[in-house]
Amino acid sequence: MIKIVAVLLTVFNRREKTLRCLQNLYAQQLPEGIVFEVYMVDDGCTDGTPQAVKEQFPSVQIIKGSGNLYWNRGMHLAWKTAAQTKAYDFYLWLNDDTFIAPDTLTHVLECSDETNNNALICGFLSSEKDESCVTYGGRSKGVLLKPNGALQETDTVNGNVVLVPKIIYDSVGMLDPVFPHAIGDFDYGLRVQKEGFGCYTTKKFIGTCESNPKLPKWCYATTPFKERIKALYSPLGNAHPKYFFIYEKRNFGIVTAIKHYITIHLRVLFPKLWM
Repeated sequence: MIKIVAVLLTVFNRREKTLRCLQNLYAQQLPEGIVFEVYMVDDGCTDGTPQAVKEQFPSVQIIKGSGNLYWNRGMHLAWKTAAQTKAYDFYLWLNDDTFIAPDTLTHVLECSDETNNNALICGFLSSEKDESCVTYGGRSKGVLLKPNGALQETDTVNGNVVLVPKIIYDSVGMLDPVFPHAIGDFDYGLRVQKEGFGCYTTKKFIGTCESNPKLPKWCYATTPFKERIKALYSPLGNAHPKYFFIYEKRNFGIVTAIKHYITIHLRVLFPKLWM
């Protein structure tokens, strides 16, 4: 029986990384009956990324974004386009700065099979500089898990490599476009669990992606106050007060949402208190 996977990406001005990501994807060693199709949102690239992708990977379906979608809304557009094209068996989120191993797609599908295709599968990623260092994956009670050779239940998921079976898409839907950039992956994992499905990690590392070791600019006392405010309210700030409030109210209640709305602003005003 053929299984068809829609691979979803959104890109902005990371030409070489995007090409390397796709090279690794198209180098997958797949068993018979597994095929994939790629949907990539070009969110206003000016570095020739879509042209290079079209030349080297002509089967990629390139979707023009507005230039203001960022990660979550870009992934939502890719997903929406794929779902409107045909009924896929799985959807795979893939970040363009993530470089997967040749057996990644096979492995995540095998992990999904172990759950009877009834759970979200989140991939463990390591640093290229230290292959034992976990950079992204699943978290339990806020702690980033480590691969141990078995499926592990996870509370929240990083969206770098995530496999979504059709049954979950049919029940939960897509990433919520209310979030521009960050938070959407965490929110989706929690929504999946509320609908009675599981979230699990892969059994092993399935690729590499470098993490950002620094806190956002708004966390540092060395950043001028006006710049701290601007950084906090940027879609790239990782805790934009409006969207973080929506996320926390939805998933943890109004009291927690109000508490952190206040403490986020206190941290901007008095960052030294957290250093």
